[in-house]
Amino acid sequence: MRNIENTQECFVRLWRRLERTRQLLKGQCKRFCIRRVLKLWFGFEANDDFMWEVCNRCQQEGWDKLLLPSLYPRKHRELLRAIVSVKTGISYYKIDLKALDAAYSIAFPKSTQLNVNKKTRPKVK
Repeated sequence: MRNIENTQECFVRLWRRLERTRQLLKGQCKRFCIRRVLKLWFGFEANDDFMWEVCNRCQQEGWDKLLLPSLYPRKHRELLRAIVSVKTGISYYKIDLKALDAAYSIAFPKSTQLNVNKKTRPKVK
């Protein structure tokens, strides 16, 4: 795996690689889950401690099936955020979310924009 950084270019690569990994696993009739993704991307470096740390940070189970990144991006967003956090050694909360969301729009241009931190108006009663 190339160097992982907290930049938009790296996030675009990760989003695209996530989709290619999903297609590869589908072609091999294997489950698209966090554990398989980490083993494919990092090989022997993806030991149990590494997987536990990523799963703990993104608050997902390692064997839970992941859905399409282009249609259900929220869990994948948290997964990529956790991977970058673990690999770079920076805090999970210091990941550049604007760059991560913009990278999603670049990697999946026909999908709805991803912006979890968008402020909403209070509901009027």
